[in-house]
Amino acid sequence: MYAARDITVIIPALNEAPCIARVVEELAALKVCSQCNQVINATSSTGDETSDLGMLLCGNDACRIENCEVGNCEVENPGVQSHTLIDRIIVCDNGSTDDTASLAAASGAIVTHEPERGYGAASLAALAVDVQKDIILFVDGDHSVVVTEIPNVIAPILNGADLVIGSRTLGSSEKGALSIPQRFGNALASFLISKLWSADVTDLGPFRAITQKALQDLQMTDRKFGWTVEMQVRALQLDKIVTEVPVSTLRRIGKSKVSGTVRGVIGAGHGILGTIFKLYLFGANRSALPKFSTGEN
Repeated sequence: MYAARDITVIIPALNEAPCIARVVEELAALKVCSQCNQVINATSSTGDETSDLGMLLCGNDACRIENCEVGNCEVENPGVQSHTLIDRIIVCDNGSTDDTASLAAASGAIVTHEPERGYGAASLAALAVDVQKDIILFVDGDHSVVVTEIPNVIAPILNGADLVIGSRTLGSSEKGALSIPQRFGNALASFLISKLWSADVTDLGPFRAITQKALQDLQMTDRKFGWTVEMQVRALQLDKIVTEVPVSTLRRIGKSKVSGTVRGVIGAGHGILGTIFKLYLFGANRSALPKFSTGEN
């Protein structure tokens, strides 16, 4: 819960056993001050080190968090307490051949399964889980996201935005976090969307937040690599309020299913560019869109 808004995290996951438990546990550990809504007592990995970020992120002098070690928290309001930031974490196991599903469940996530490979298919399956979803956060299961930046991604929605993209281009990336094909493909797709829809787009980053109402309006259908770009373009077509915020990117744990293989790079390029041109040619009319796959996982 953040500023009285329910927060659900969606994690599409394929063979993320080396890191999925760590990702889920870091998300679940995030707490916010019930009075000032700042993140406190949070541990998050930044590169090779894991540190307590509470002393950096809770600076409200009027707050007194029980058992809080933050130097700026005083005893003026002893009744103020903390609560968890994330209400629920849904992991969709996308046909993993390792222990991704069991590790995620053991760490406290709701786990669902989608054997059809594809980022979009896994996202749609996770969204089909019948739980309350007010603000929906999409996070990769590869430990590339700095979870303590979540409030920065959510903040524009609290001020009226419908969709917020965590921009790796505007933010910082750990050395080796983004491959050359990723950087090139992302820049090309962002340029095309910016020109075709007269928008300021710098990234197609998967770390993003959207309201449940906006997501329902988009009528998402892509089941492969075009999911993220379909969300952004559909939001622009429907005049949703879309904004970007800078985010940090860590080196993922394990090998990327997209940029880590030639097949993945080709499939992602075909899916993303195909989705852009399909949506441009057929506009916002969903019934006119041709039914064909836009990528292969």
